[in-house]
Amino acid sequence: MINEQMRSAREFLNRLSISSGVSGHEVSIASLVMERFKSLTDEVQCDAFGNVYTLKRGNSKPNKKIMIAAHMDEIGLIVTKIDPHGFLRFTSIGGVDQRTLLSQEVLIHGRRTIPGIIGSLPPHLLESLDSDQAVKMEDMTIDVGLSPTKLNEVIQVGDIITLRRETYPLLNNVIAGKAFDDRAGVVVMLVCLEELSRLHHGHDVIAVATTQEEVGIRGAITSAYTLNPDLAVAIDVTHASTPDTKGQVAIDLGKGPAVALGPNIHPAIYRQLSETARGHRLPIQIEPIPGHSGTDAWVIQVSQAGIPTGLISIPLRYMHTSVETLDMQDVVNSGKLLAHFIASLPDDLEGLLCY
Repeated sequence: MINEQMRSAREFLNRLSISSGVSGHEVSIASLVMERFKSLTDEVQCDAFGNVYTLKRGNSKPNKKIMIAAHMDEIGLIVTKIDPHGFLRFTSIGGVDQRTLLSQEVLIHGRRTIPGIIGSLPPHLLESLDSDQAVKMEDMTIDVGLSPTKLNEVIQVGDIITLRRETYPLLNNVIAGKAFDDRAGVVVMLVCLEELSRLHHGHDVIAVATTQEEVGIRGAITSAYTLNPDLAVAIDVTHASTPDTKGQVAIDLGKGPAVALGPNIHPAIYRQLSETARGHRLPIQIEPIPGHSGTDAWVIQVSQAGIPTGLISIPLRYMHTSVETLDMQDVVNSGKLLAHFIASLPDDLEGLLCY
């Protein structure tokens, strides 16, 4: 049976997932985040780069600034050419895996949004030498069913394309869909803010839905510089094991969020997150990251004079596909862990964060 908190988190993730918000074009997602977060926070605003900031004031005076951050953009496609026969050529925005594109349904966001499909040459027409080769993106086209004349009236080069995909519930709170990387992290921030409404926390909390992570972690650069927080925790996804990972991945679905440690992570934040999980009987997995974390945490850590930074990651199967798969219990537990971590912070952060 799904409890109310799980149901609410799942519904919000569904709304975020089916919406379109490719890197640099996150306006519709930002509106959803601002609408949902405004009832839980004291202030909500958006900056010139598209980042959404939501402030929940703490109970102590004076207090410090705690930044939590998850990116809301998704990978996608962009129109590069309209050929004379009425088909669209395209390329990727962010790390799109071209192996997953054939036969996908898409939405082209032109003067009006129109549906299309990424067509595939039937096997009957393939040369024998090509039958076992992956089709390159530059050889693919999108068919929208319009004549060239009509197509040019609604679509132009530079229009954004998103994959069309409804979320798909599996068993045991597991759900599949697109753009869970990292809109699931935005849902974690929602759960955290809900939990903080029932907890005493001394410090101000600023939840930031960042932009353009998939093309260079850009929104985190500008938002961390703007806020210059005293402490930050990024929320993202991490690879979860499947049979084809063949031992490369040690994180499992349904066993709790992954708490990172390594040079990108302040050791005191790692310790506090781990102790908080033990104290509240929340399951976690440990994720050693020896170098670049590939997340907002990487740039937040080195903003201005340096920011003590942590990282919580949601286990995710099939990353950067339209069937990204996660366990909603991991999402809810991530939000609870983050909230109890914030509530556990002492007034004197300097003493906590001293190496």
